[in-house]
Amino acid sequence: MSRLPTPSQDQTDATQRVDKWLWAARFFKTRSLAAQAVSGGKVEVDGTRVKPARRIRTGERLTIRRGVMQWVVVVQGLNRERRPAREAALLYEETPESRAARSSEEERRRQAQARRERGLGRPTKRERRELDRIKRPD
Repeated sequence: MSRLPTPSQDQTDATQRVDKWLWAARFFKTRSLAAQAVSGGKVEVDGTRVKPARRIRTGERLTIRRGVMQWVVVVQGLNRERRPAREAALLYEETPESRAARSSEEERRRQAQARRERGLGRPTKRERRELDRIKRPD
């Protein structure tokens, strides 16, 4: 029985599967969610759609989309296991443009939530109490 050649230790240490890296860097809660995102075209490596098994190395640029949020990061390190968030943040560096775009999107969403027009959606607790007073003038 012949055995397939195994990759050298240097080759495996220098690269990592993109889905496993996304999981280790805490962009996704599970590795299967990371693999689904990569398969669904939500992750690009250097501007190209990839498959979950694509090997990445340090210095590559990833674009990650989750909902309306988008991150553009440069891979700074690889880690085989999921570590605490502080350690995971050391695995990548977000570009300044990405950081600015994300903060402006968060601010836009925050302001959109604050401007709830009266009468739209469910009533607030205050509005509900006023309605109760009108319906039952005890």
